Amino acid sequence: MPDGACIRCFAPVADPATARVLILGSMPGAASLDANQYYAHPRNQFWSIMGTLVGAHPALPYAERLAVLTRAGLALWDVLSSCERRGSLDSAIDLRSAQANDFVTFLACHAGIRRVLFNGALAETCFRRDVMPHIRPVEMLRLPSTSPAHAGLSATDKLLVWRTALQPSAMDVV
Repeated sequence: MPDGACIRCFAPVADPATARVLILGSMPGAASLDANQYYAHPRNQFWSIMGTLVGAHPALPYAERLAVLTRAGLALWDVLSSCERRGSLDSAIDLRSAQANDFVTFLACHAGIRRVLFNGALAETCFRRDVMPHIRPVEMLRLPSTSPAHAGLSATDKLLVWRTALQPSAMDVV
């Protein structure tokens, strides 16, 4: 991937019948794009956290991890459908080039989603700016990024925050 090239996100991972919580990143990093897998960087803590919380362990084949997530009522996607970025860091995304995914259609097809969890600050910022004015109300919570670039919290502290965020809430009761 040449520096500054236009990059595109992956398709969402979601089961319209079971999805209750949508986890959103900003845009896959270079390791993920190269592997064609969400959170493929070996030091990203996403899969170890999901392994502990819902059984989507990093040792499982990728397709099985995705199946475990969807059975647990989790959906996975990125806020941005495309952008220009130099390197893998969110801070390197050229926000003038950023285009959001179609969440109006996605949420209409996944009506059970009541909570959106942001895997990092930029995902939340872009969602609130570009998406929120156009969608139905959902509970939203920014979580500490699982990226190795976010070293402000220990792995244990990140796990505790993510565990709390995945607990049922009043919005889960229909």
